[in-house]
This record gives sequence, C-alpha cells and structure tokens, in this order.
Amino acid sequence: MRVSAWSAPLRLAVSLGLSPETFWRLSLKEWRALTEAPPALAPSRADLSALIARYPDEETPP
Repeated sequence: MRVSAWSAPLRLAVSLGLSPETFWRLSLKEWRALTEAPPALAPSRADLSALIARYPDEETPP
C-alpha cells in the first residue's frame, strides 16, 4: 500500500477533532492557523535584566 502525502495531515486533522470533510474544506490559511505553533513571547525587561546579571559580558583585553 502506498502512503499518501496527505496521510499525516489528515491524521492530525482527525486528532484535532475535524472530520475528513471539514479538513478538505479548509483553506491553506485556515489549516496553517490551526496547526502552526503560537508565536514565542518576548522576554520582559525583568527577564532580560536577570539574564544580564547572571551572564555578564566579559571584557577581553586589548
């Protein structure tokens, strides 16, 4: 049996609770919105200050 390129996306859609009919009606933009990872949050000023304190830049001799 030949594995289709659509097997993995269709299995993911079913695991998300979508029926095959709903999957095939999705636009590419809708599919990407459902499956892409959420954007990473930017660190806060406090987070950056803590990192700077923990890992200070070392000065190199001239």
